[in-house]
Amino acid sequence: MSNAPKTGIVHLGLGAFFRSHGAVYIQNAMKKDGGNWGVIGVSLRSPGVRDKLRKQNWRYTAAEMGPEGLKTQDITVLNDVLVAPENPQAVLDAMADETVKIVSLTITEKGYCLASSDGALDLNHPDIQHDIAHDMPKSAPGYIVRALQHRRAVGLRPFTVMSLDNLPNNGAQIKAAVLSLASQIDPDLAAWIGSEARFPPTMVDRIVPATTDALIAQIADHTGKQDVAPVGHEPFSQWVIEDQFVDNNRPDFASVGAQFVQDVTAFEHMKLRMLNGTHSSLAYLGAVAGFRTVSEACGNEDIIDFLTHLWTEEIIPTLTPPEATDLPAYAKALLQRYQNPAIQHRLEQIAMDGSQKLPQRLLGTIQDNAKAGRSFDGLALAVAGWVRFLEGKDDNGNALSISDPLQDQLQELITTAATRDDLVTKLIGFKAVFSDPPAELAPALLAALTKLDDKGALAAMRETAR
Repeated sequence: MSNAPKTGIVHLGLGAFFRSHGAVYIQNAMKKDGGNWGVIGVSLRSPGVRDKLRKQNWRYTAAEMGPEGLKTQDITVLNDVLVAPENPQAVLDAMADETVKIVSLTITEKGYCLASSDGALDLNHPDIQHDIAHDMPKSAPGYIVRALQHRRAVGLRPFTVMSLDNLPNNGAQIKAAVLSLASQIDPDLAAWIGSEARFPPTMVDRIVPATTDALIAQIADHTGKQDVAPVGHEPFSQWVIEDQFVDNNRPDFASVGAQFVQDVTAFEHMKLRMLNGTHSSLAYLGAVAGFRTVSEACGNEDIIDFLTHLWTEEIIPTLTPPEATDLPAYAKALLQRYQNPAIQHRLEQIAMDGSQKLPQRLLGTIQDNAKAGRSFDGLALAVAGWVRFLEGKDDNGNALSISDPLQDQLQELITTAATRDDLVTKLIGFKAVFSDPPAELAPALLAALTKLDDKGALAAMRETAR
């Protein structure tokens, strides 16, 4: 008879981040305090992760990658992995099971099916249109709504919906998406969800590079075992959670280092702007300058100076420090994390889905600086770096790998623009990214693009940081 814990959590979007972060916290919490918090993972798209993990009875290695070498942990918290397109009913059955108390998700910005950066659900999204018309859903909000509909119908309490995505107000965003979709299906269902379900906002932080063949070989050498689905992560980890769960059912995350707070907003803004904002800035400008990884780029003094300028002059002034947090010290710690030579975090990986990330990571900070009358030349240069990245070649003429849900529309804007001035006008009018741009952004972006064209990314960063 198996001693595995019963399933208490269904997780949508079983990518490397959750397996390196949330799953580790869950396993450590059960090891310390017990409880039935086993996880059923759900892939919303492809069977790749499921197929690899099934060969290993759902076990995998999480490898902490520090300058001193690897530290590995055998993760056994997964009870099963489902692939939604293959059997959507199985996913709904898992989510509707009375043992499940939490449905968590890491589905990235595009998985929320939002219309634009204003956070509204895109009712014209093909998956959302499908989910309104059919009982078997395709989208993450659709699975949540239909599973809650079933639980209500059979008299079960709702589950807590907990986002671990890097979105501002991530709990509010998934709640709004779920309630909007539910109201299209059954207004009474929407009212029940709004009253009885819980959507705690969270802030998550851990750098997780893509798993490479080299890392797989390194882990095999370290452990003496072959693992085809390991994950690597930096030593640092943070999880801040607003403590609002249905019937207070949750693992004791606080016992293993998570912070429970009344309001996660200050932590969220700090992380999104100071870490994710500079990560995106580094991804675009660093890649255009010819660098390929974060640690490689952060060995360059001009880039270090540019990041320091962003933190001290343009990002920190927009923030309210979280309780007991020193923001300049946090910035210094971020730079040390970026320079970790064991983490080969590809800039092109961070650059993915930029149209979905820019509003949260850069444009909100620009908006706050514009309102306060402060300069945002460095952030404008980062946005210009995103434009140059979309053009597909770095300063040395090498091809860049682009992956963005709005790639075709954005590249059409770029290729049909008669001049840089014309391009800036078209981009600023592209509401799917720039929903409410300040008047100061257009001239700043034009100046930044011109600087990149004339001097290249590295010299532009050097000049901006002076």
